[in-house]
Amino acid sequence: MWDALGEVCRRESKNANELCTMINARRNESSLTAAVRVFILAYFMAAATEEGHVSAGHGTLSEGVDSDTDPT
Repeated sequence: MWDALGEVCRRESKNANELCTMINARRNESSLTAAVRVFILAYFMAAATEEGHVSAGHGTLSEGVDSDTDPT
């Protein structure tokens, strides 16, 4: 969770306090921890859409990579 939060902060040019304050202002009845988890999941789910995937330059794993090769 902390790594993912750090990555969102880096991508959005915000520190953890700024991001958590924004999440806290938008949450309803859940705890802040739960709201942060849901936010992180939603953030990366949006990036995993076809449009988000293409704009991030992803989706080329099938081009010249065998199934036994680690793409990282």
